[in-house]
Amino acid sequence: MKNAGLFGVAVSAAALLAGLGAPSLAAAQQTPYEMINAAAASSDITTTPLRGGVVLLQGSGGNMVAMPGPDGLLMVDDGISLSKAKVEAKLHDIQPTGIKYAVNTHWHWDHTDGNVWVHDDGATIIAQANTAKHLGETIRVVEWGHTFTPLPAGGRAALLVAKEKTLPYGTDVLRLRAYMPSHTDGDLSAYFTKADVLLTGDTYWNGLYPFIDYVAGGSIDGMIAAANANIAMAGEKTIVVPGHGPLGDRASLIEYRDMLVTIRANVAALKKQGKTLEETIAAQPTAAFDAKWGQMIISPALFTTLVYRGV
Repeated sequence: MKNAGLFGVAVSAAALLAGLGAPSLAAAQQTPYEMINAAAASSDITTTPLRGGVVLLQGSGGNMVAMPGPDGLLMVDDGISLSKAKVEAKLHDIQPTGIKYAVNTHWHWDHTDGNVWVHDDGATIIAQANTAKHLGETIRVVEWGHTFTPLPAGGRAALLVAKEKTLPYGTDVLRLRAYMPSHTDGDLSAYFTKADVLLTGDTYWNGLYPFIDYVAGGSIDGMIAAANANIAMAGEKTIVVPGHGPLGDRASLIEYRDMLVTIRANVAALKKQGKTLEETIAAQPTAAFDAKWGQMIISPALFTTLVYRGV
């Protein structure tokens, strides 16, 4: 892995999100927010049929899915707005009748920045109440090097989920469930009950250390609780769509949860010994997992920092 830089973002971080090669030196000097946007701008949008008409779309920030229905498409997450034309073209191939619903799994821009244009295309936006609130706020995320400003009113959720909502649509029934505060304080899972496809949002990053948004109510303990909730929701044949990374399954969810639990215990033990953050990072509490989980986006040092903050 190349130098992870100030924000713990590997030089090749954008590549994992968008399927590209390593960015140029100029890209490496950008903030994580700029890098991810640049990757989305230059990336193709790929589609992968899953089951029951559910289609995975990748190449614009976080993973997205779309499913056709009688009144248009149902989407879960809508990516970064600068990918609009490319995403629209792929959606038109799936079903050329507009968008009926767009679910936000949480507030982060790489999952919700398309809200304005999908709303203009006819979509009713669905989110947990805290996500809807954050989309109307100014929020600084230091690790990403960016201050987010409120989305226009049309880009904010019109239909709120308190704890759980069932949405029959097309040939399936979508079940939305709110997590306890985990990645943020407004995360939703989205489960296509007939297709047996589970979207976890950013409570699960497959093959990557996750980001934890403490500014918006996230915590390492919440991430572990969300991982356990995902394991409980997934069966042996469930297709699991993470917020970032390749498709997973129940076994990969268990591996991810075990990684979180072990690193939390390692960091907590060092902090209990009175070690400073710098000393804890130097002790490499993530070392056993870095080869698999620490090569992209969130560096071992940054993930240690995030865990240290919450124990």
